[in-house]
Amino acid sequence: MEIKYPLAKETINEEDIDALCEWLKTYPRLTKGALTPQVEKKWAEYIGTNFAVFNNSGSSANLLMVYAAIAAGKIPNKKIVVPSVGWVTTIAPALQFGLEPIMVEADEKTFGIDLDELERVCEEHRPDAVIFVQVLGVPHHRERLLQLKEKYGFFLMEDACAALGASYEDAMVGTVGDMSSFSFYFGHQLSTIEGGMVNTDDCDLYNLLLMLRSHGWAKDLDPASYSQLISDNDIDDFHKPFTFFVPGFNLRSTDLQAFIGLRQMEKAAWVAERRNRNHLRYAENLQGYVEFQDWGDTTPVSISFGALARDTAHRREIVNRLVAAGIETRIFSAGNLGRHPFWTDVQEEFRAPMSDKIHACGFFVPNYPELTDEEVDYISRVIKGEE
Repeated sequence: MEIKYPLAKETINEEDIDALCEWLKTYPRLTKGALTPQVEKKWAEYIGTNFAVFNNSGSSANLLMVYAAIAAGKIPNKKIVVPSVGWVTTIAPALQFGLEPIMVEADEKTFGIDLDELERVCEEHRPDAVIFVQVLGVPHHRERLLQLKEKYGFFLMEDACAALGASYEDAMVGTVGDMSSFSFYFGHQLSTIEGGMVNTDDCDLYNLLLMLRSHGWAKDLDPASYSQLISDNDIDDFHKPFTFFVPGFNLRSTDLQAFIGLRQMEKAAWVAERRNRNHLRYAENLQGYVEFQDWGDTTPVSISFGALARDTAHRREIVNRLVAAGIETRIFSAGNLGRHPFWTDVQEEFRAPMSDKIHACGFFVPNYPELTDEEVDYISRVIKGEE
């Protein structure tokens, strides 16, 4: 069956490719160079944080974020709360780095972590860290989450990989956690082919992130911080460029990606407005027929519109109609991550009513900026069996 309406379209257009080709003809440095700090600065300003660290994917951003928290001594008891709905690489670093993940139920409104369940887990287990997802670009309950952070003192990480441009009334998504992660993958709100970012307001975490991203050396630090490290460790000038201060990774992005990222940033407001408009139109059209997230007084900016059918049989009917009409669809994110083999091979299978409902009944339909009102209306009618 020909796909007439894909779930995602490339945000890198012909003008971007033409500009990239002209830039390449200048024979610039293609690996991480002068453009990387530029896109980091611009992204930090856009989100509203002090710092941002560009890396090679949203998954790497999560890896870097969690490891930085460990290396900074933020998770001494190794206990970390993780979501049941989101993406595998939100949770995978906790398993890879030997933490003790505690999975929690999904919220009935935003599909993020259930905060009543989080409080119960905090009372029982006293986790040192929590990582939550801004699910599908619908902002989670910020005020209560921050109240729980204040009450229990956990270190908070925010996976906003699929929420670029979403916002609260007074702040962007990505400003809630002590660190936040973003993804610039194809089909997300903005694309650098592959790419990710970690944001933070903490200068010490920022310097640590810079070193962890690039092998563990300190070349990317500001001159004063770099000089202080060299002096504190009595490193001579000949050795200092290749001295490693922490056991790091190579999660660097390239200046080719940074060039694209700077151009993509010019479209950020337009992309967010269009995706939000489509999201709201879907919700208006489908109200009462399927269930979807409740964003309250926030501004959702989704990569796809997600919904829940009445049951699995109803979802099958909807999916069959969508496929027959050439409208691409898929499960809601990854469903309940606690039912996947990567989790059940090492942890007890996680079952909970809302997470399982999303697993059994959830589906995605397209939401990209070029989608017109008429096309959103048509897809909505197909979902309801009116075409």
